[in-house]
Amino acid sequence: MYICHAMKIFLIIVGSVSLVLGVLGIFLPMLPTTPFLLLSAAAWVKASPSLYEWLINHRVLGEYIRNFREHRAIPLRVKIISVSLVWLTIGYCIFAVVDEWWWAQVLMTLLATAISWHILSFATLKKK
Repeated sequence: MYICHAMKIFLIIVGSVSLVLGVLGIFLPMLPTTPFLLLSAAAWVKASPSLYEWLINHRVLGEYIRNFREHRAIPLRVKIISVSLVWLTIGYCIFAVVDEWWWAQVLMTLLATAISWHILSFATLKKK
């Protein structure tokens, strides 16, 4: 499949930004690592096979992606942080941003529930 030059540049930038966020997530407990690294891999697999190979074969970062790809599982710590962040951010929006629109509160609650359900539907990766 052919991707135009501008789209390749865009995907490389998206992958690079998400890589930086993923690396920060290793050190900042409130920032998830795996989703950002998966986004980097997804962006780079089409735009730059060499960047994708570098990421997959990286001794630290590649493990996050391989664990998810091979086991379709998420570590318990990542699940707890992800679901907590979803409810904290959407909860803030429900009570502070759209506090006068009951229908928006209901929709946001349903959204947070659906996201949580999706995250929790993956198996929990057991430590070796």
